[in-house]
Amino acid sequence: MLSPNKSIKIQFVSIFMLLSIFSSYAQQKDQYQQNNKGKFYAYWGWNRGTYSNSDIRFKGTNYDFTLSGVTANDRPTKFGLDPYFKLDRITIPQTNYRIGYFFKENYTVSIGVDHMKYVMNADQNVMINGAINTGSSFDKVYANEIIKLTENFLTFEHTDGLNYINVEVKRFDDFSHLIGLNSKNLQINLTEGLGAGFLFPKSNTKLLNKERYDDFHIAGWGISASVGVNITFLKHFFIQSDVKVGYINMSDIRTTKSTKDSASQSFSFLENTIVFGGRFRLF
Repeated sequence: MLSPNKSIKIQFVSIFMLLSIFSSYAQQKDQYQQNNKGKFYAYWGWNRGTYSNSDIRFKGTNYDFTLSGVTANDRPTKFGLDPYFKLDRITIPQTNYRIGYFFKENYTVSIGVDHMKYVMNADQNVMINGAINTGSSFDKVYANEIIKLTENFLTFEHTDGLNYINVEVKRFDDFSHLIGLNSKNLQINLTEGLGAGFLFPKSNTKLLNKERYDDFHIAGWGISASVGVNITFLKHFFIQSDVKVGYINMSDIRTTKSTKDSASQSFSFLENTIVFGGRFRLF
């Protein structure tokens, strides 16, 4: 089985191979062209995420240590009318929402939120280096030792969530004609994009029996690349699915109520999305 790191790298290479192939073919034949320039669009949908292993450094008063190769998963909410379609609870699942503008026929700029969730796997064994001297049972100088991440040692989650607020520039290539379609009411587009933004997580942490902390905080930055398929019907409505590969660097994660306590980590991610939206000219 491929490790998360290798899987993400393979997906990243595959994305850009697809970009070069489809963008060249999409221009080869006369076809119906929808007039997109000047239109706005918005969408809402959901995601699943995969994360590479991560080294996490924790530092504060009387402690400074690093956990190496920490594993984590996402936490999808079970699908159902509640909460996926209940207005006062629709932000509970792993969601994506975005608003954008076609500044050219094939190019958009947009801003949106990838509301992912990151949950450190409990009870895993990892390597620890550093020192703890807080009056707890974990007080010790550690040098390449193995420690089990039990609940009384560490809870570490970005579950409300791993909020990647980003700007994207995206290209749309209509390749309907390549599969025999040439209709004003149905277009199939290849989407290709690059994005960058900042991380605004609400991190649920409990460290060394300190009081639980979970406030929103700007923690770092991220970059991403994506490729996907957009199916537009009746000129104005669409379903879209993207695969997004990215890198996140969070150098200032709040872990307790004290501003002297913090954590830092970086990792790559693979995100799969399905979204629904509309495209309209406002003026």
